[in-house]
Amino acid sequence: MKVYTGGRRMELLEILECSPPLAREPLDAEQAAGVARVFKALGDPVRLRIVSIVASRAGGEVCVCDITGAFELSQPTISHHLKVLKEVGLLTSERRASWVYYRLVPETLGELSALLDVPATV
Repeated sequence: MKVYTGGRRMELLEILECSPPLAREPLDAEQAAGVARVFKALGDPVRLRIVSIVASRAGGEVCVCDITGAFELSQPTISHHLKVLKEVGLLTSERRASWVYYRLVPETLGELSALLDVPATV
């Protein structure tokens, strides 16, 4: 999974492999910047809803036509949000004929979850 870090693409897994859960050791500036991009993408209400729509769909994938129909936004705006989610590695897509289908990248969510795995005693 790729995320943008200061103009270059970097593997989020690469960032997180060298960054232990937050309770053990502070992230360095580059690690924090890479992970922050993913959280920033999720911080937008439209993008969070898109992730929720895809995650809750039976079969784990959604046609772009179903995503667009769920919002009162223009198709170019939805396309922009989908692009952002793909760039940070939260979604992947596949074109089938004239439609594009989107799926979550479960590894990305798992990596973020692992990073935030903080014991209740902290």
